[in-house]
Amino acid sequence: MGAPIINLICFVFLLSSISSSSSLQSSQYWSLLRLQQLLGHPSLLTTWNNHTDLCSSIPSGSLTVVCYENSITQLEIIGNQSCPPLPKSFSIHSFFTTLTRLPELKVLTLSALGLWGSLPDKIWRLSNLERLDLSFNYLSGSIPPEISYLNNLQSLILDRNIFTGSVPERFGPFPLLAVLSLRRNFLNGSLPESITTLDNLRVLNLSGNNFSGELPDLTLLSNIQVLDLEDNKFGPQFPVLQRKINTIVLRKNQFTGSLPSQLGTYYLLRRLDVSSNRFVSPFPASLLNLPSIRYLDISGNRFTGMLFQNMSCCDGLEFVDLSSNLLTGNLPSCLSVKKSESMNIRFDMNCLSNLKDGTQHSLPFCQTEALAVRIFPHAKKKSSPGRVILVTSMVGGGVFLGVLLVSILMFFSIKVSNKRKLVKKHPRTLILHASNGYSSSKLLADMRYIPQTMKLGTFGIPPYRLFSLEEIEASTNNFESSAFIGEDSDGHHMYRGKLKDGSCIAIRCLKLKKTQTCHNFTHYIESIAKLRHHNLVSSLGYCFEYCLEDSTISRLFLISEFVPNCTLRSKISGNPEQKIPWAQRISSAIGVAKAIQFLHSGIIPGLFANNLNSTNVLIDQNSVAKIDSCNLPLFSSDREFKVCDSNTKGLNNDSKRDELKDKIDIYDFGIILLELITGNNIDSQRQVEKMKNRLQESVADDGSLRKKSVVDQTIARACSNESLKTVMEICIGCLSNEPVDRPSIEDLLWNLQFAAQVEVDSWRGSDSQSSSNSISQLTPEI
Repeated sequence: MGAPIINLICFVFLLSSISSSSSLQSSQYWSLLRLQQLLGHPSLLTTWNNHTDLCSSIPSGSLTVVCYENSITQLEIIGNQSCPPLPKSFSIHSFFTTLTRLPELKVLTLSALGLWGSLPDKIWRLSNLERLDLSFNYLSGSIPPEISYLNNLQSLILDRNIFTGSVPERFGPFPLLAVLSLRRNFLNGSLPESITTLDNLRVLNLSGNNFSGELPDLTLLSNIQVLDLEDNKFGPQFPVLQRKINTIVLRKNQFTGSLPSQLGTYYLLRRLDVSSNRFVSPFPASLLNLPSIRYLDISGNRFTGMLFQNMSCCDGLEFVDLSSNLLTGNLPSCLSVKKSESMNIRFDMNCLSNLKDGTQHSLPFCQTEALAVRIFPHAKKKSSPGRVILVTSMVGGGVFLGVLLVSILMFFSIKVSNKRKLVKKHPRTLILHASNGYSSSKLLADMRYIPQTMKLGTFGIPPYRLFSLEEIEASTNNFESSAFIGEDSDGHHMYRGKLKDGSCIAIRCLKLKKTQTCHNFTHYIESIAKLRHHNLVSSLGYCFEYCLEDSTISRLFLISEFVPNCTLRSKISGNPEQKIPWAQRISSAIGVAKAIQFLHSGIIPGLFANNLNSTNVLIDQNSVAKIDSCNLPLFSSDREFKVCDSNTKGLNNDSKRDELKDKIDIYDFGIILLELITGNNIDSQRQVEKMKNRLQESVADDGSLRKKSVVDQTIARACSNESLKTVMEICIGCLSNEPVDRPSIEDLLWNLQFAAQVEVDSWRGSDSQSSSNSISQLTPEI
């Protein structure tokens, strides 16, 4: 009986010591110490112990604790933005359960602490929260709808996490919310109409996500001051906004058409960035003279119009970028080089006539491009060159139509007896020709049928565009020998270039014959422009070089992203110390499978029989696998179906070949999996059959999988048995002699992601440091 009494006395003494050193309730004090423990005792919290008076601590930039009436009302812990995820033993649910024991919290900031996992729906229990900041962590999954129950919230910041899914349909009501920032996540879908009910919203930042579709009517946000939608897929209409807005950032979206005329009345607008969109209208020069404007960027569009030297500008302008448009006339004096010392000004890649520094296109370039996108200059009293060309074309076309009409009438008068037959036949001929043509409008119509999941693969890839010859020459230092990197499989010269923004590009130079028609160029460029995916060496644009003698096209330059020549084969064979681990091998296989899925069903028409192997799969600096080649022949309207004897068994019949043409790439993918498993280079059909048989024997003897010599010994002991078996079974299925027995690409992806998940689960059950370091390689792929 003595011992329990002594323990009770000690406990009472401990409580009295806590209450004497702190005004906090004991339960909240212990909750803070529990949070310290769950965070792994970070260096920020080293001063916390049983005798610390937390409420009296001096706030700092990284740690703030504020108390009121024996309760914590403000808790701010800000770590290093490069902080890695917390250990696998961390539990996000235990962490937030502990936080709910601080019910009086009004301000909660937990930034850059390595938190990971799904945001628990129990967050609604912190009903008094006014500011919530969970930025720069690793929180994943969807944003829980229960967050809308925080009726007192004034600021919600979830920046720099890995949230996915869409914004909850019922996002609110937040009667007091003034700041909503979700930038740099992986959110998608369209914005719900409930956003417009946030009457007090002042800052809306959704940049760096994958949102798409039209925006709701934002005029209902009567207090909005900052709208940042950079790097999404919103469009096509410019958002409807209140005139009192201060900042509009729409960079890198899909807005098109023209800027609204009322934009010139936004007297409080300080920053406007609509660069890298698809605007195709005359540029409203009044934007330069808005009373509050400080930053204006319209670069990378198709704005037209004539600038004049006597135009006025706002005295407070600090940054102006008019580059890469179709502007003509003269650079205004208020933007001249003399005055640009106090401003950052860019105006290259237009057709401004008073600049002779080699940064401008010739005037016909802008006129031709404007007509190509159906932008006609405003009518002037004096005829402009563009108007002369247009009028001349119309007159010439009228004369041609008149001659053609007379010829048709004469022809019909001679052939009266066959009139009805000719009238019936003529429309059929037109329809036949139209169906065989491949135009941009048809391409855009076909794109509507591409699954949304396919389009997600283009996230982060620069827009496809037309490069100028001057830009290509500057990037390669006029094609000097040091920029030459070799020849491709078709004998075309390849160069490495570096753009002004520092990005590296690969340039393929195609010398053209005069017999090759413009239709061939258009068809091929439109086809190759579709090859843009995270797991493809993506095309970035093209450039023409014209012959000065007859204005024919002499060379075509195809520009793509530059990936260092590090092949998948080099990563799985050779020096054992340089071989990639099993986690990265699965990640690479998933990347290749996603690229195949895109080539088959993400573009119209799909590309099949792409002759895949481990030597044309490149690994970039971020360890992302990218396919470097596909079955897209040069300048051919009828694409031949390339097949090789090794993987076309059972496809002798032409109709059966068309029906199962996707199975050819599945077979080649099976060979890549075989190399990933065995670590051997496989270059013959005999090797394929031999290794496949050994693989089948190994799978049948399930108890000793890792002991089989068929598995690469550098990975045999460091991977999950179930994960390895799953990939083996996938490989065997891909190498089936009968194409109909090979799995679909969707089945392949599902099983590979299952194998990746099994591997991750096995890491969580072990204490291997190398395994925990590899989890980041697979998490995005699952």
